[in-house]
Amino acid sequence: MIDVSDKQPTFRKALATGKIIVGKETFELIQTKKMPKGDPISLAEIAAVLGVKKTSDIIPLCHPLPIDHTATKIIMNEDDFSLEVYCVVSAHAKTGVEMEAIMGVNTALITIYDLSKIVNPDLRIEGIKLLVKQGGKSGLWLNPGGLPDFLSELF
Repeated sequence: MIDVSDKQPTFRKALATGKIIVGKETFELIQTKKMPKGDPISLAEIAAVLGVKKTSDIIPLCHPLPIDHTATKIIMNEDDFSLEVYCVVSAHAKTGVEMEAIMGVNTALITIYDLSKIVNPDLRIEGIKLLVKQGGKSGLWLNPGGLPDFLSELF
């Protein structure tokens, strides 16, 4: 692990995203809350919290952090039958929370995958990336690929 002993805790925040393409039939079942194993959106939001909290248990050399806040938003896109996951994490810590945000996204996506594979085993997870990182020496970092319109007004 990187030695952060001499660093002072500062406010850190990160936002990550990713999406899963589930297909038309699965999308409609999720939309109408008729999925055989339960509501993937609600369960994915809960799973994201667990993923954030367990990041240092799973990722080697990742510091355990005192998470102050996490929230997950899942947006359904009818144009490509996908669900987009956004996870934000904040903490007052000596190191950033990027891995926690990315882990939250991944855990949510894998949960949706698990609950959807019974209907459609041809699922695709893609586009997992960090969108925003704030705090520490580097200050504010925004993904050079840009932010979705609904986020750009926040940063």
